[in-house]
Amino acid sequence: MRSLLTYVLAATLVTAPGADPGGPVGDGFQNDRTSGVVLRNSKIVLSGNGLGAKSDGYRVKRPCWYEPGDNADAMLDRQQDVREYWFHTNPTGTEQDFDKFLKQYKDKVGQDGRWWVPAYNAADPDGLSCWTALEGAVWVPAGGTPPGGITLEELYQIARAALTVPEPQIRLSPEVKSYVNLPTWVWLAGTGATTRSVTAEIPGVMSATVTARLDKVEIKSGAPDGRAEVQGDCGPTGHPYVKGGTFRCGVRYLRASVDRPRGVYVMSVTTVWPVTGAGVDFAFQPAQATATRDVPVGEVQTTVREQPAGS
Repeated sequence: MRSLLTYVLAATLVTAPGADPGGPVGDGFQNDRTSGVVLRNSKIVLSGNGLGAKSDGYRVKRPCWYEPGDNADAMLDRQQDVREYWFHTNPTGTEQDFDKFLKQYKDKVGQDGRWWVPAYNAADPDGLSCWTALEGAVWVPAGGTPPGGITLEELYQIARAALTVPEPQIRLSPEVKSYVNLPTWVWLAGTGATTRSVTAEIPGVMSATVTARLDKVEIKSGAPDGRAEVQGDCGPTGHPYVKGGTFRCGVRYLRASVDRPRGVYVMSVTTVWPVTGAGVDFAFQPAQATATRDVPVGEVQTTVREQPAGS
């Protein structure tokens, strides 16, 4: 396990052992939403119209990694700038001790390469412990990658974890209450852009973009077997009610809901967004988002009047 102090000096972070370190942050979500990735001590920049909704729970496979950082000159300057903090954490240290600390960085000046430093995904419960087990900084010659260094495939995974799609806004006809054998039409409103993308980029090093395209709507009636028939020819956004139109997307309930909890069937509608990565030969699971609607279903009452005799 690497020394926390070594990393503090290498990255110019001030933190206490066991605390969640500060430093650069790249979050693929809004503050009031959960997310599949929360980057800490990372130079990765996330962008795109696929940020900001609720995560579908995609998990980055590895919770920590090394990222390419400063070249030899820049790292030496950075370490020289923490001189005051070094003596604060080493009250018995001497100038000679500090020079010995700087030597590991001075020895790399003039060499072609970079210092790689650790970063982690704080959304993963193993992220912080994984990060603390890494070395504070690793020198890598130009064109090389250290063991545990981030790969392009992992950058795609981070972009996928940050990718979100909007929760469906369900519209029904009839809107308030349906009836036995009456088609209940289903469609979506306010979907917005049907293509969502996220780019994860280490500026000047590599970039990965994933794109989700709304493909279809899936409906579950919420009724027990034999109580409903689902019409699933919905396309990407369902079909709004049209008088005299063909019923292709929705539910025909065959029994009333009076005996169900709260007297309703709980319909669920899921949007399915296949995800692709530009220029990669591996596949991702589709992104999905689900919403529910309570559907009370009644029976049409008819009154039969007996005709008087002789009428």
